[in-house]
Amino acid sequence: MTNNDILKKLRVALMLRDDQIVEILELVDFRISKSELSAFFRAENHPNYVECGDQVLRNFLNGLVIHLRGTKDNPKNPTAVLAKHKAEIPTKEGQKDKIEYKAKPKDEEKTRGDQSPSKTKPTSKKKPFKKPAPKVQVVEKVKFNFGKNKK
Repeated sequence: MTNNDILKKLRVALMLRDDQIVEILELVDFRISKSELSAFFRAENHPNYVECGDQVLRNFLNGLVIHLRGTKDNPKNPTAVLAKHKAEIPTKEGQKDKIEYKAKPKDEEKTRGDQSPSKTKPTSKKKPFKKPAPKVQVVEKVKFNFGKNKK
């Protein structure tokens, strides 16, 4: 496993964005740009792929300890920090400002064929699907004589 893989897995496990990783690295006075950081997360066969060096990973891990635990002078609760990260990421069920994209036709003429007009009920009711009755296959009994009783 390479340093790039470790960095990718930590990023996914802790749900960190690029700007958060840059801030974590700045806690240990290690400056890196977002574009340099994104080169670590590219596929190995990509032309802009860069191997993550030991120094970058070491500084990220040291910064991560400070980010989660805090310093001796100002300790933090790691579970509270992780809960804060999870609260910042919108979830499908928890989105309060969910945008709904529904067509609101002004006239009945503007509805699509698969939509029913909003004021009137649909004119045709769908018939329930009926399964066809299974075909009964008739098998006749055949007697084999195997050469006996030939006429």
